[in-house]
Amino acid sequence: MRVFSENQRFKQWWLLLIMIASLGFVIFNFVKEYEQLDFTSNTSIMEYVLGGIFSLLAFGLIFIFKLKTEINEQGIFYGFWPIQLKLKHVTWNEIETIYVREYSPISEYGGWGYRFSFGKHGKAYNVSGSTGIQLVFKDGKKTLIGTNKKEEAIAVLKYYEKNLNVTRDENNY
Repeated sequence: MRVFSENQRFKQWWLLLIMIASLGFVIFNFVKEYEQLDFTSNTSIMEYVLGGIFSLLAFGLIFIFKLKTEINEQGIFYGFWPIQLKLKHVTWNEIETIYVREYSPISEYGGWGYRFSFGKHGKAYNVSGSTGIQLVFKDGKKTLIGTNKKEEAIAVLKYYEKNLNVTRDENNY
């Protein structure tokens, strides 16, 4: 039995920069409002405090998210923890083809995270990078699962191709 397992987190520097800038904006406005002590304005200090708390929660939550992927003899399990406490399970019988491919997160899916394309690309679960495990289901739907372990994913998929008659795209892997 061969098993592929991967956990990925959002840890891009630019994401951290955006979160810090957003939090800085809230803190700056809170300090500005507090210094003026303008309690007659439409914006109360409590709104800034709640904005700061919300920003801190969002900041923490984005770094708690984890894309979990596992491939074993039962099929493929994937999902974003903690939103999906129980990972989505796809059996080998549901899959028409499966392969590892390079993709463009921005042009194909509009970025990273849980994404979907209104065009031909289907859904994507990705955190970073531009390599993914492409699933094409027997009903024609597609799902891409991002991976940073390209070679390990290819090795496990080749194993299951050989042992479970799982097909792959001849132009990929």
